[in-house]
Amino acid sequence: MVIRSVNLETVCGITSKIPDNPFNEVAFAGKSNVGKSSMINALLNRKSLARTSAQPGKTQTINFYNVNDAMYLVDLPGYGYAKTSASEKEKWGKMIENYLHTSKKLQAVFLLIDIRHDPSANDKMMYDWMVYQGFTPIIIATKLDKIKRSQIQKNVKAIREGLKVKSGTVIIPFSSETKQGRDELWEVIDSFVLPQEETEEEDK
Repeated sequence: MVIRSVNLETVCGITSKIPDNPFNEVAFAGKSNVGKSSMINALLNRKSLARTSAQPGKTQTINFYNVNDAMYLVDLPGYGYAKTSASEKEKWGKMIENYLHTSKKLQAVFLLIDIRHDPSANDKMMYDWMVYQGFTPIIIATKLDKIKRSQIQKNVKAIREGLKVKSGTVIIPFSSETKQGRDELWEVIDSFVLPQEETEEEDK
């Protein structure tokens, strides 16, 4: 997809009503320090659209980015930050659950995992929970530039085995620094959000 316009259109807190958007949505979830904001900025070719922070756990809302007046990229609250109170974690969990149940336009859920480490207990819990909700999460293995090329296959295998992913699950290694994996990720997103005939036209 060629990015012509991006707008942070809606920000939802714990008491907010999930918007009834006119276009298809894809949602991104991940642990607080997995680099989600950096990935979104790289994906949308913007330097500071999604706010990055030295302190993890800052995303406490659901943010809806309108892309090209054609789709929505949905940034879900980060999970698993140790210094967050139990009540806050519960709020974020309810926000995510409410969104997954309420959105009429959600087409796919992406789960970000740091490629340098085996999936955490929180990662496994989030993956299993998304599957339970009826989704087959696409995995984005972030921070690809932090490991050697020779380690990629081994680390991707560790993610696949650690999460016990469903057969056929797509795992996309991604670097926000080099933007490696960006084109592949957009191909997957386009397959969910664009009309079939438009997707076929882009493939020609």
